[in-house]
Amino acid sequence: MAKNHQTFACQSCGAVYNRWRGRCEACNGWNTIVEETGAASPVSGPVATRPSRARGRIFPLEGLTGEVKEAPRTSSGIAELDRVTGGGFVRGSVILLGGDPGIGKSTLLMQASAALAKRGERVAYISGEEAVGQVRLRAERLGLSGAPVELAAETNVEDIIATLSQGRPPALAIIDSIQTMWTETVESAPGTVTQVRGSAQSLIRFAKTSGTAVILVGHVTKDGQIAGPRVVEHMVDAVASFEGDQGHHFRILRAVKNRFGPTDEIGVFEMTDGGLSEVPNPSALFLAGRDLAAPGTAVFAGMEGTRPLLVEIQALVAPSALGMPRRAVVGWDPNRLSMVLAVLEAHGGIRLGGHDVYLNVAGGLRISEPAADLAVAAALVSSLSGAALPSDAVYFGEVGLSGAIRPVAQAPARLKEAQKLGFAKALMPQGREGSGRDGSEKGFPAESLRHIADLVAGVAANGKPARGGRRQPQRMPAYDDEDM
Repeated sequence: MAKNHQTFACQSCGAVYNRWRGRCEACNGWNTIVEETGAASPVSGPVATRPSRARGRIFPLEGLTGEVKEAPRTSSGIAELDRVTGGGFVRGSVILLGGDPGIGKSTLLMQASAALAKRGERVAYISGEEAVGQVRLRAERLGLSGAPVELAAETNVEDIIATLSQGRPPALAIIDSIQTMWTETVESAPGTVTQVRGSAQSLIRFAKTSGTAVILVGHVTKDGQIAGPRVVEHMVDAVASFEGDQGHHFRILRAVKNRFGPTDEIGVFEMTDGGLSEVPNPSALFLAGRDLAAPGTAVFAGMEGTRPLLVEIQALVAPSALGMPRRAVVGWDPNRLSMVLAVLEAHGGIRLGGHDVYLNVAGGLRISEPAADLAVAAALVSSLSGAALPSDAVYFGEVGLSGAIRPVAQAPARLKEAQKLGFAKALMPQGREGSGRDGSEKGFPAESLRHIADLVAGVAANGKPARGGRRQPQRMPAYDDEDM
């Protein structure tokens, strides 16, 4: 018979120890190890190294060639949600959805549940944090109280699976949230690593056997990561993150992992009084209300998956009275900003060591691609010199450590989006795909920049970019504090 034994598991990464420790050696987290009770293996110690007498079942092996069928999908009725999932919910798949409290996870899932239920699909919404009455109040505020969605407030996984197995299998089952679920096979409190892992495993097994698409709602930690063991993210088929600042009305659904679709797509929503509404043209909303004559702002033509996106990069360079100037970044990689500042000082002739630098991506969007280097550099130089950049120009390009501006992918799509929104020109790298030929053929002029010194000289000359080929890096006059 199995023997119960005490184990100590890290609540952050899931590492297991045989005794308590103050710091987890796997994730370096302090005070994250909690004692848990589990069932030991029937055979342990030196006896476990003996080979088993039971013979395994021989199964056939197949080659790579053969008939490949597309995974059957169920559309959610929300185009932005279908974009992130790769075209809809795959039958039998499990999706882990994370996000900050109050960001709109339950609102989005309620809207998707109502859209599916109105089409005749069976949809179950299991809430472990709210009562049925609270869920009904939210549906009434959203105007979805008439949708035939099956509701329940339950936390026992065995009872949930037994209930959902009755009758026709649901097309979609929502578990809100996985941290509140518990299974009878594990002797631990709900929310612990063992309970989360055991509950997720039971729900995944139900999804695979019944063909029901299951969405698990997960809490997030202080640094924005999905709480619980990382092993749950490896167990599910897709991991999505619902991002956004509660001070902004934009919400961004980003796929972190997806076995049945792309992982670089995003869905943009707008929080309104009637719930979350889709944003078919997010570039126009991200650029709405920008000050065209203010220095330190540049429009970046970026790509999020297959979708071109124009966002405003805001920079503020101010004299610092501190021995170590501040570097504050919102929506971009701080290490990338340090690299751009070093390149501007070494190859652009601009001294920024005595200035505070503040960088912000307007609208609450997070940018990760290196193509934003050129737009960030243009905004920094514009803020330092006080010369406003052309309001009808977009910027994109990767800046190397040598000061060279390198080409980036999907330049025609970026230029097409800029032309659609009324921009007149683009400053971009010179190269095979980054040449001005891509935009000029469609009546959209594109200026090619080869070195960061070209950008600095152009911004300093009344905010107009310098044309022509590569020029030698030159020491531009340093801006003193009295000139700012």
